Amino acid sequence: MASVRQVQITFDCAEPERLARFWCEVLGYVVPPPPEGFATWDDYSGSLPPEERDSWFACVDPSGVGPRLFFQRVPEGKTAKNRVHLDVRVGTGLVGEERLAALEAECARLVPLGAVRVRLLYDGHDSCIVMQDIEGNEFCLD
Repeated sequence: MASVRQVQITFDCAEPERLARFWCEVLGYVVPPPPEGFATWDDYSGSLPPEERDSWFACVDPSGVGPRLFFQRVPEGKTAKNRVHLDVRVGTGLVGEERLAALEAECARLVPLGAVRVRLLYDGHDSCIVMQDIEGNEFCLD
């Protein structure tokens, strides 16, 4: 039996391109080129029937290592806590105050992008900061 080698993470959301571009900034991801035959994503979107325009967007890790992120428009809004969330690993290998400083610095970078700080979890050794993206999806700075 073959094992899975790639994974895509899909977000249900209200504004796919806006949310994708937020996550590009958070993770250093990029928007892939538009489909063949189109100079821009706007050109591609304009070729679709009106009900399909702006219904999805994606971003990718420019190194090709991380998973593709796919954002699809859904009619309903977010109503409860995520069952799955991303951990943005900025403090790997750090402990105590050094780890906390790295997390706080990343939090300070993300808040002007529209992220919301929810709470700090810190026991004097290990820490993470719970945050929300621009549509209210929880993620952690870990």
